[in-house]
Amino acid sequence: MSDDLQKALAGVRADIDRIDGELLKLLNERARCAQKVGEIKAAHGEAGHIYRPEREAQVLRRLQEANPGPLPGENVTFFFREVMSACLSLEQPLAIAFLGPLGTFSESAATRHFGHAARLQPQDTIDDVFREVESGHAHYAVAPVENSTEGAVGRTMDLLLGTSLKICGEVELRIHQNLLSRETGLATVHRVYSHAQSLAQCHEWLNRMLPDAQRISVGSNAQAAQLAASEAGAAAIAGEAAAVRYSLPKLAENIEDEPNNTTRFLVLGRHDAGPSGRDKTSLIMSAPNRTGALHELLLPFSQTGVSMSRLESRPARNALWEYVFYVDIDGHREDAAVKRALDELGRRTAYLKILGSYPVAVY
Repeated sequence: MSDDLQKALAGVRADIDRIDGELLKLLNERARCAQKVGEIKAAHGEAGHIYRPEREAQVLRRLQEANPGPLPGENVTFFFREVMSACLSLEQPLAIAFLGPLGTFSESAATRHFGHAARLQPQDTIDDVFREVESGHAHYAVAPVENSTEGAVGRTMDLLLGTSLKICGEVELRIHQNLLSRETGLATVHRVYSHAQSLAQCHEWLNRMLPDAQRISVGSNAQAAQLAASEAGAAAIAGEAAAVRYSLPKLAENIEDEPNNTTRFLVLGRHDAGPSGRDKTSLIMSAPNRTGALHELLLPFSQTGVSMSRLESRPARNALWEYVFYVDIDGHREDAAVKRALDELGRRTAYLKILGSYPVAVY
C-alpha cells in the first residue's frame, strides 16, 4: 500500500472514528431519554404501556422523510427499529409470541417489527400464539393472516373472531423460498419437506426441477429444515433464517413461483393503538343470507368516502351456510369519516367487532 493511499485512508478513518464516538454518545443520550419516558409513565400508572406502535410509526416516517441519503430508507428504518428496541429493553424486554420453532418466517416478521432486543417466544400452534398473550405470558403476538399468492390463513382469521386481543400493528414480509439440503445436487433429493403454503408457493418450480420427489407437508418451514438436516435424501423449502439456524446449504435460491410473494402478519396485544396519521382499521361483520345484504353493509363506507382495502368471507361456525366478513378499511376508528361509517354500519348489521386500528406497516 502506497504512502499516499495510507494517508488518504487515515484521514477518512479518523473521521469515521470521530463520528462513531458522537453516535455512541447520542445513542446513550437517547437511551436515557427513553428511561425518563418509562419513569414518567410509571409515575402516572402506565408502566405497562412502554411500547406505543403509533408513536414508533410516526418516528420512522419522519426519519424516512428527512433522510438525505445515501442510506436507503429501508436501512434507516432497520437501524432505528433496532435503536428503539434496545432502548425499550432497558425498561423491560418485550416478550413476543410467534409460530415456531426458531427459523420460521414468523420469527423473521417478529424480529423485523420488534428488533433483536425483544424476547422471542416460539409456540407450537397459532392457537398457542394467541393464548400466550391472552394469558399474560407474552406482551404481543405476531401471527400470519394472508399471503399474496395463497390467500388467507384460515386459523388466524377464525381465532380473531373469538379473541379479546386487539390488532395494534402489521408486518409485511417479502418471502424468498430456498431449497435447503445436505445433498450436493438435486439428483439425490427424494423428499421435500415444507409447510403446505410454501409447497404451494413453489409448486411450478418443483414440477420442473423435482417432479419425482415426494412432497411432505409439516407444521412449519423450520421443522422442515430440522428434518432435512437429519435425513439423507431430504430437502426443505424454507427461508434464510432456517438455513442459518440449522446450517443447511442452499441447493437453489428464490424458488417461489411468484416474484412478489409477500406474507402479511398481524401484531396483536391487549391494548389499542392510537392514531398515527396513516392507519388501517380491521373489523368483522355479519350479513343476513338474503339478496343485497352485503351491498347494504358496504354502503356506509362509500357514503363517507372511506376506502376498503380487503373483504374476505369465512363460515360463521355457529350456523350452517352463514358467513362473517373480514374487512380492512383505510383510517383510524377515531377519524371522523371512519367513525361515521362504523356508527352507521353498527345500525345495519347484527354483529360488528372492531379488531383494531393500527399504523400501516413502515419499511
